[in-house]
Amino acid sequence: MKVIVDADACPVKDTVIQIALENETPVTLVSSFAHFSNEQYPDGVESIYVDTGAESADYRIMKLATAGDVIITQDYGLASLGLAKKCHVIHHKGFIYTNDNIDQLLQSRYLSAMERKSGKRTKGPKPFTQGDREKFAALFRQKLMDVKKNS
Repeated sequence: MKVIVDADACPVKDTVIQIALENETPVTLVSSFAHFSNEQYPDGVESIYVDTGAESADYRIMKLATAGDVIITQDYGLASLGLAKKCHVIHHKGFIYTNDNIDQLLQSRYLSAMERKSGKRTKGPKPFTQGDREKFAALFRQKLMDVKKNS
């Protein structure tokens, strides 16, 4: 098992790295070259950069992912692909994508896109809070323990 992070604009990268390495689980950060950083990561963390084209990071993540891996993303489309590949997929705000909730999330995204396309304004996401970070950390820590126990 490994953890793969859709790292462009991911507010929990440091949290993921800390918890994953505490659990001796390798981490792969996938980012576009538009988000290039010289940051040095500890052993056990790999950083991969991809073209800035639409979905380039998603394609690489799906190429890297195997059943049982944990994927961190806020992208519902990528989450649905990860679920189809039998991965465990977590949103950075602290909820798990499942086969039971992904269709509703994709439908909601589609309806919001149609509203925007017709000229209506839609609300953006709520700001990321410390509470969100703590909720994510607890959920991620538990998910890693569950996956390791069941593998």
